[in-house]
Amino acid sequence: MKRYGSVIKVRSESLEDYKKYHAAVWPEVLNMIRRCNIRNYSIYLKDDLLFGYFEYHGTDYAADMARMAADPKTQEWWAIMMPMQKPWKHAPRASGGPIWKRFFIAIDLTAPRGCH
Repeated sequence: MKRYGSVIKVRSESLEDYKKYHAAVWPEVLNMIRRCNIRNYSIYLKDDLLFGYFEYHGTDYAADMARMAADPKTQEWWAIMMPMQKPWKHAPRASGGPIWKRFFIAIDLTAPRGCH
């Protein structure tokens, strides 16, 4: 299992819509996340900052992410979400819009030495 943490910002004018969508995430999107070996997925909101955390339990992260990106319902969801988001600081942009900026794990109390 590998842990992932990342950030992105939500546009202030889209905040209420973003919250409404995430209060009722489409079942097809949730199922695809699970089929792509993602567990314990959470998104935290503070002002306009979103922090996402998940645990990946698969063996081929790139293949699972490609599978998710190819899913039509996930693409539809992302098409709605992307305009609501903006990059955090100097995060690179994907071809279709802003992307989440990944964090490095500084401390991990589950690791033998506490950090990576």
